[in-house]
Amino acid sequence: MPSLTDYQKQIDEFLEQENYDPKYWSPSEIVTNLAEEFGEVATLINRLYGPKSPKPGDTDAELEHELGDMLFALATLANSLELNLDAAIQHAIDKAQTRDLDRFPRKA
Repeated sequence: MPSLTDYQKQIDEFLEQENYDPKYWSPSEIVTNLAEEFGEVATLINRLYGPKSPKPGDTDAELEHELGDMLFALATLANSLELNLDAAIQHAIDKAQTRDLDRFPRKA
């Protein structure tokens, strides 16, 4: 299974091959795009699992695609700032396993 870094590299190579100028948007532009993608995920969640009525095409498969769009935007942000998403997720996991260990109730 590919790592997040593998996906970052694949995205970087794609953008390089397409010869975009600039290769990456500014971090603020990418964050704005990420917020837009998050809004699309939130809308789908609200219609699939919340109080809003689903529209034609609202499916878990569509939700999966929108989550992919978010991950793509997140990877472009990390690439533009030369950050490693594998290290970032590992840090978050480590934090959850130490600092947040007793933060939430457990099953009896």
